[in-house]
Amino acid sequence: MNENEIVRAERTWSVEPEAFTTPEATALRRAYYAEVAGRYWKRSVSEAEIDQGMVDDPADDLVPPTGAFVVGRLDGEPASCGGIRLLDPATAELTRVYVSPDARGSGGGAALLTALEEAARGLGAARIRLDTRTDLVEARGLYAKHGYAEIPAYNSGPYAQHWFEKVLA
Repeated sequence: MNENEIVRAERTWSVEPEAFTTPEATALRRAYYAEVAGRYWKRSVSEAEIDQGMVDDPADDLVPPTGAFVVGRLDGEPASCGGIRLLDPATAELTRVYVSPDARGSGGGAALLTALEEAARGLGAARIRLDTRTDLVEARGLYAKHGYAEIPAYNSGPYAQHWFEKVLA
């Protein structure tokens, strides 16, 4: 087992860097948008709305040297994704953190955060920040469980309601 694998109840997570444009990464990013937009609007989201969301919030900076994107696989099947981008030389930001609903509770969130924190260190970051919404209860719980503390707002994003930070050791 390598450092980016977590085994839980005979199921194995692996998380590795992957271009955000691969078919698997694109499908996961679309699922992320469908969920976060659907929760916000309290309705199903159309494919056209997902397409527009991906255009409005491109992932172009989630590549070295400004960022990274990872895909998590549960027993070899794509089931999670996340990105990291540099805000400044010492600060990285988590974005598009997603674990498919049927894979939640199996260690995927922890595996994803471990890989993204490693990627942030590799980019030279000393801390990670993120913003999220009140209705994304699972995400806020995941961040708190893994050492992220709420901080004052560091941005004015239209959907940002909670801000977190973790100092990387």
